[in-house]
Amino acid sequence: MSVEIVVPALGESVSEATIAKWHKKPGDAVKVDELLLELETEKVTLEVSATAEGVLETVLKNEGETVAVGAILGTIKAGVVSAAKAPAPVAATPAPIVAPAPQEKKVDPVSTMPPSVQKLVAENNLNPANIPGTGKDGRINKGDVLNVLASGPAPAVATGAQPVEKVRMSRLRKTIAQRLKDSQNTAAILTTFNEIDMLNVMNLRKKHRDEFEKKHGIKLGFMSFFVKAVVNALKEVPSVNAEINGDDIIYKHYYDIGVAVGTEQGLVVPVVKGADKMSFSGIEKEIVSLATRAREGKLAMSDLTGGTFSITNGGVYGSLLSTPIINPPQTGIIGLHNTVERPMAIDGKVEIRPMMYIALSYDHRIIDGKDAVTFLIKVKQAIENPERLLFDL
Repeated sequence: MSVEIVVPALGESVSEATIAKWHKKPGDAVKVDELLLELETEKVTLEVSATAEGVLETVLKNEGETVAVGAILGTIKAGVVSAAKAPAPVAATPAPIVAPAPQEKKVDPVSTMPPSVQKLVAENNLNPANIPGTGKDGRINKGDVLNVLASGPAPAVATGAQPVEKVRMSRLRKTIAQRLKDSQNTAAILTTFNEIDMLNVMNLRKKHRDEFEKKHGIKLGFMSFFVKAVVNALKEVPSVNAEINGDDIIYKHYYDIGVAVGTEQGLVVPVVKGADKMSFSGIEKEIVSLATRAREGKLAMSDLTGGTFSITNGGVYGSLLSTPIINPPQTGIIGLHNTVERPMAIDGKVEIRPMMYIALSYDHRIIDGKDAVTFLIKVKQAIENPERLLFDL
């Protein structure tokens, strides 16, 4: 009996995916729940596992092809896979004279490429001899070419006197580009800035860091302080935790904070759900868990949806100042930056203090400048006086 391998549900508002990699090939034995292939959506990479034990019978969609939910990717010949039995000994008998089998005519996979495949090869400056063909008799099909393009950068080719490199954009990168451009085209984005003296929070962290890690098994970072400070400010300025829905404004009285994470595939924003109800240790553990799964490509769709506000930290890369772009349908995002020692006037004296610039990009359609500035001041006050977070001030 043949069991179909089907594209599973990909999550809310996601209807198609790209086949990133097949981990099995036709004829391979498979077990229940064994990984067959990976699908790349606009948000996450999903693993498709075997639902039956047997042998991978057919592969109907190749790496690089776009497939819709419910599409059949291949089939498994169901049945228990066992080791082949050794042939029973046979009494020696004179071998019959057999006429030699007619030699099969070899097919040139290059000359048999369809015109559309030839065009794709030419446009990407590929050498057909280096493309493994999976079609009948080794013919090269479109999926084989897309597989080569998806597997890595093409060799540098000369355009005029300058070498260039042409690489196909991943689905995630294309989605990031589209969403950011849509955000700029739709929202009236404005950015306001402030700066934070990090001395007190750095001293508090240094004082309790070792004891915190010993008790909770996780390092005490600065992000938990900022998540707490942001939640506190959102409660004071609810318009920053809202969204536009047609002619209505939806004010959200829950606080699911997206924390941007850089991965090899691009930037993703997993969400810390119910951040207002979490302790410092709970926030730190959740952020580490989400970041680890993001970099391993193991985030679930639920990890990336439902955020009400976002935090991005360009400071980990050394950024001093930036203007982050809103993650729709949210109306605000705060950008954190590198902490740098600068001379500051403190009580009439010049002192060297660790300073950080912060930036709030907001949708001016529903957030006024006064609210935006108030929000940043609330964050600044909470970080400069971290004891305020303990007393919900």
